[in-house]
Amino acid sequence: MQLIGLIGGLSWESTAEYYRILNRGAQVRLGGVHSARSLIYSFDFGEIEALQHAGDWAAAEAAMVDAARRLERGGADFLVICSNTMHRMAGAIETAVTPPLLHIADPTGAAIKAAGLRRVGLLGTGFTMEQPFYRQRLVDKFGLDVIVPEADGRKIVHDVIYHELVMGIVRDESRAAYRAVMRDLVDGGAEAIILGCTEIMLLVGAADASVPLFDTTTIHAEAALARALGR
Repeated sequence: MQLIGLIGGLSWESTAEYYRILNRGAQVRLGGVHSARSLIYSFDFGEIEALQHAGDWAAAEAAMVDAARRLERGGADFLVICSNTMHRMAGAIETAVTPPLLHIADPTGAAIKAAGLRRVGLLGTGFTMEQPFYRQRLVDKFGLDVIVPEADGRKIVHDVIYHELVMGIVRDESRAAYRAVMRDLVDGGAEAIILGCTEIMLLVGAADASVPLFDTTTIHAEAALARALGR
């Protein structure tokens, strides 16, 4: 089994989900008391969140590259960024280290394409929804038509992530607000919705939308396990 290098703490709530999915999946596939071989570099998310909202992407990139290099020195065979937003630094990490990066958008895009879907709604942080680094990869590599909520909806989704989900707070009122945002996306022609922040799966699931939801946390972690097992 290959050694998975996880860049986590972005936030730790979703990193814990990665760890659970990886280890439970290894046990199911290999039996007995098997678990996934992994290294985790876990950030103090308070420091990263401050850089994000200050727009200091250069400092955030330097921190991410440093984390990747630490995992490389630890012997990681490949890397996983446990965050959609921080894939903004994917190119810099790929340039800086030898272990390949398993990009979160790739297994997600492949799963959507395999399902025969094309027009998809994207939920995530404001950075993920509004900047091109994530959406454009889905367009260029998988031919998807990616739509995002209107400004008010984007603000709701972003604020719930940063004020609640990254701290493990799950509120029924926020779930209802997300359901309304997802209905608007479906009304706009979305055939499916990407949960494009690794904490959103803590709040909503399949029963909360009338179209398929693609949970990037689970998709990414399962793809990492498959890679580690050579499958």
